[in-house]
Amino acid sequence: MKKILIIDDEWKIRKLIKDYLVREGYSVAEAEDGQEGIDLFFQDMYDLVILDIMLPKIDGWSVCRKIRSESDVPIIMLTARADESDQLFGFELQTDEYMVKPFNPKLLVAKVKVLLRRDGKTSTNTPVKYGEIEIDTLKREVKLHDAVIELTPKEYDLLYFFLENKGVALSREKILNSVWGWDYFGDSRTVDTHIKRLRRKIGDEYISTVRGFGYKFGE
Repeated sequence: MKKILIIDDEWKIRKLIKDYLVREGYSVAEAEDGQEGIDLFFQDMYDLVILDIMLPKIDGWSVCRKIRSESDVPIIMLTARADESDQLFGFELQTDEYMVKPFNPKLLVAKVKVLLRRDGKTSTNTPVKYGEIEIDTLKREVKLHDAVIELTPKEYDLLYFFLENKGVALSREKILNSVWGWDYFGDSRTVDTHIKRLRRKIGDEYISTVRGFGYKFGE
């Protein structure tokens, strides 16, 4: 049974989310402030975190940083802050999704399913290499110049998809549908944000921009 942690100071929101998730067969824990959320997360192993930004004691940004310092578990930001700058900052902190309140709980559950499905997909122990990049598909581990680099689950999936399609010009829509899934609810700016983060980690030389179309990996 997959375990999900909800960190939100509104008990009605927590109850609504929990009711929908429990009906889908998930085990759900709740925290009403940032400090409690951090304590619960590091006391147990969770498969996914649903996190508000405006929290008592410790804000959601700080909670996200703390979790990301130790884990690449999928994180969904669920907040009333709808500014694009907040959404981009959330992705900079390596959140996997960003949803704005008021929200559709069925849509939230759909996003949870997609993230858990992609985070848990099976791999074979076949190393994938290109240039100085090497992927251990069994460990979902990436090395650059023989040193392990830390990628979020979505960054790993994106890089693996690029390596599977070396030299092919890929549209943003193709990348979005293949990496995030046909049931992803979002726009292609998510692709740009994640590629920007990926370039910072592996270098600019591997991913080139195809103007007005999308991206290409390698020659």
